[in-house]
Amino acid sequence: MSGQNVPPANSGAMTVQLAAAALAERLDRTPAVLQALEAAKTETLARAYLEELAHSQPEPSAVEVRQYYAAHPELFAERHMYTLEQIDVPRTSDIAAALRERALPPGASLEAIADWLRARDVPHSVTRGVRAADRVPLELLARLQAMREGELAVMETADSLLIIRMVAQRPAPLDEATATPLIEQFLRQRNWEQAVGAELRRLRVAARNESPGEGK
Repeated sequence: MSGQNVPPANSGAMTVQLAAAALAERLDRTPAVLQALEAAKTETLARAYLEELAHSQPEPSAVEVRQYYAAHPELFAERHMYTLEQIDVPRTSDIAAALRERALPPGASLEAIADWLRARDVPHSVTRGVRAADRVPLELLARLQAMREGELAVMETADSLLIIRMVAQRPAPLDEATATPLIEQFLRQRNWEQAVGAELRRLRVAARNESPGEGK
């Protein structure tokens, strides 16, 4: 337990044999092992609780799926595929205003902006690819829809500054039947996240009520 690298067991059977040997040596009573076992038990119980919470959530109804489909034509009935060239700059770089200045003028190019970033040793990555509308963050989608081919735009996410060039876009609609399993998966995940958030808030309130003297 001194932090040395220990080779992993090669199979489940070997793991069982090693565990039996550890029990024979009473290693399960050493403080470090007791602490590790307790931590593993706590993590397993927490995971089981969350899984049970997920299983207790109702399945999305046909009405919910239909309403979501109708409410988001940009993701389904009016869905597009976008061919994009993109520079990602970490938000740690405080150059958003300077990037906008370089992206706005007519004739501005992604290559010139990448050269400008390299000259200043600003960390960044350049990518090109095709994205469906349902793979674009909703907060960026309206901006992409409004862009013309060849246009540059600077957008912000929680983690990055994005300089995007719209290379091309084309319609690629999804009918309701095709979209239904995607919507069900999204609603199921959203319901679970909301349930977890509500349960964590409930547990925090319960913990404060049990220890009213703490945090004063």
